[in-house]
Amino acid sequence: MVVLGTWNLENLFRPDGGAQAYDAKLAALASTITTLSPDVLAVQEVGQPEALADLVARLGGEWHTELAAPDGRGIRVGFISRLPLAGVEQVADFPDKLRPVQVDDTGAPVSTMGRPALHVRVEAAGRAFDLVSCHLKSKLLTFPGGRFSTSDEGLRARYAVYALNRRAAEAATVRDYATRLLDGQGDQRAVLVLGDLNDEPEAATTQILLGPPGSEIGTGGFTQPDQGDGQRLWNLAPLIPAEQRYSRIYQGRRELIDHILASGAVARTLTEGDVTSGGATPASIGDNPHARADQPGSDHRPLVVEVADRP
Repeated sequence: MVVLGTWNLENLFRPDGGAQAYDAKLAALASTITTLSPDVLAVQEVGQPEALADLVARLGGEWHTELAAPDGRGIRVGFISRLPLAGVEQVADFPDKLRPVQVDDTGAPVSTMGRPALHVRVEAAGRAFDLVSCHLKSKLLTFPGGRFSTSDEGLRARYAVYALNRRAAEAATVRDYATRLLDGQGDQRAVLVLGDLNDEPEAATTQILLGPPGSEIGTGGFTQPDQGDGQRLWNLAPLIPAEQRYSRIYQGRRELIDHILASGAVARTLTEGDVTSGGATPASIGDNPHARADQPGSDHRPLVVEVADRP
């Protein structure tokens, strides 16, 4: 069996000061990862590579790490793995024919993901796994001057559109890369997209990543193979026990915004309970990302999937 997971580590930066708070954060993160015992963990919101090295040093044993380039905030996605990592490739440029999108009132367009995604390949459970870690544009709106709130409703509406368009373009970019990995052979190729998609399972941006519709887990179509299966990714959310089916708490409401999407070669081997959301229940968050400064652990819960060895 191989255990694959994803976790937004929430601003894992080495501190300028506050070493005690940093130590508490590392201890909480390491405790959760040790309990989950993943073979490979996709990670998001990693600051300096040295900060990830500090975390890995607390896990014990041999670990391999890879990180993508940072965004404007200095955070990035990556992987930590007990298994050797191969085929490392960064994913950033929007696919051909997808035009640049406007991201603020300056009108300056962008044609790359704000936070590049990262692909790795591992060998486990008798097969190769192609894994993509990603962190799509946040639903949290940042207004001019770095503000997180505004009384200007026109400004709010415009920036909501900018964020939505960017998240959709980023989803299409990751989907395009996954399509190439699948190459119409998803029933044979183990391809997984893991990460913080910053929206829930039914959101349009999340749905973009799935490919051909009509075969979701829990529907009649899932047990009826069709010609779209080779291109599909299945969101494994329905296999998470209902009481665990959330990854953060926003304004007092449980949300599942972190996801594991898998090709048929993986999804069709799983049953309810093979996917879990672990870790301590995080405190509810609001619209000010600085409110949790120096808090231990993460404001997200990790997701893991247990994949049985190939017969």
